[in-house]
Amino acid sequence: MSDDSCTWTRNMGCLASYHLCIWKNPMKLDSCARIMGMRNRYYRFKVGRTISCSSSMEEPSHRQLTDAGVIYSVAAATGHNQESHPESNLRVPAIVSALEMMELTPNHRGAEVIELKNYKPATVDDIASVHSKAYVSGLEKAMAQAAEQGIIFIDGSGPTYATASTFQESLVAAGAGLSVVDSVVAASKHCPDPPVGFALIRPPGHHAVLKGPMGFCVFGNIAIAARYAQRVHRLKRVFIIDFDVHHGNGTNDAFYEDPDIFFLSTHQDGSYPGTGKIDEIGCGQGEGTTLNLPLPGGSGDAAMRMVFDEVIVPCAQRFKPDIILVSAGYDGHVLDPLASLQFTTGTYYMLASSIKQLAKELCGGRCVFFLEGGYNLDSLSYSVADSFRAFLGDPSLACKFDNPAILYEEPSNKVHQAIRRVKHIHSL
Repeated sequence: MSDDSCTWTRNMGCLASYHLCIWKNPMKLDSCARIMGMRNRYYRFKVGRTISCSSSMEEPSHRQLTDAGVIYSVAAATGHNQESHPESNLRVPAIVSALEMMELTPNHRGAEVIELKNYKPATVDDIASVHSKAYVSGLEKAMAQAAEQGIIFIDGSGPTYATASTFQESLVAAGAGLSVVDSVVAASKHCPDPPVGFALIRPPGHHAVLKGPMGFCVFGNIAIAARYAQRVHRLKRVFIIDFDVHHGNGTNDAFYEDPDIFFLSTHQDGSYPGTGKIDEIGCGQGEGTTLNLPLPGGSGDAAMRMVFDEVIVPCAQRFKPDIILVSAGYDGHVLDPLASLQFTTGTYYMLASSIKQLAKELCGGRCVFFLEGGYNLDSLSYSVADSFRAFLGDPSLACKFDNPAILYEEPSNKVHQAIRRVKHIHSL
């Protein structure tokens, strides 16, 4: 890594700690804070914290929305944290710090970038469009135990933990995603090239299943947003791209029989949770609207470019979506500790730019990214920042971070075989 990159990493770490402190300190209130309505601008709960889902800023006007290139929301879930766990409360602050350092925030880019601050938590009904009400109510009740013990484990396969604030902060995360969907759809009604949306939220969601949490995930944020887009905005056909290194089994299962939601996942073969086999294609009326492409370990930029051109594009073109949603996991990066793909910051820039263009061609530019995995704070934050640059039409700065010397030869024969097989199965 270059000296400039090392300096950037040190500065970013300091700035991330600063942002985390800023977010945490205003939230400390007495433990007797009263519970307010779930759709109010502020709510409180008995854990000594208040989460603000709004500020004095008014909702963006139609003109502001149409002038922007990126619109994003932030839900850092600072109270949802376990020390030394890879899915920690440092993840979103690190991204925000990188955006600030790279001058990709409204402070630096003016009307080109909008941060949504005036959003509401998701309602229980929003969550219940994907999850069982028994799970939702059970998790809410478990918060009393979490408050007593400090932390509890609600799923052993991740493991997935919960603190006293997890239920409320998960509602906030889902609501932050829905607010971005609202704004992108609103902008698309007034211009042919609306801003790309990005929900910088946690806990992540694509592993969460109907009856419970799984794999660091609490609520299925992108699945909830897909149902919301259908119900509230009458966007019937939803195309979901999941490029997280792990298979999004929760999203997969939620829509396995649904012909109106196409779920397409690329993930490392054999990785957690062991689902997402190439012959899992949906069933019943939904047969053919699930595509799983397990990639061999070591797959990198060349593999993903081929997958995009030969699999993702023709699938989307044939499906004719009304909106594209993206489970944006950055744990396929070569520096990420939880897998062994060789994606680079440049890979994510390519994906962001290409998906934006695909949405513009197929569905009026309606496209929203949802943060999923990514556990090396440096590669996560730099890759998200480069995704923002792609949305804005700026050149990539991946060369300032990526180190080609650590890459090795991709398993091209195995990649070609996997692509040929999935194209045969889906008649592409």
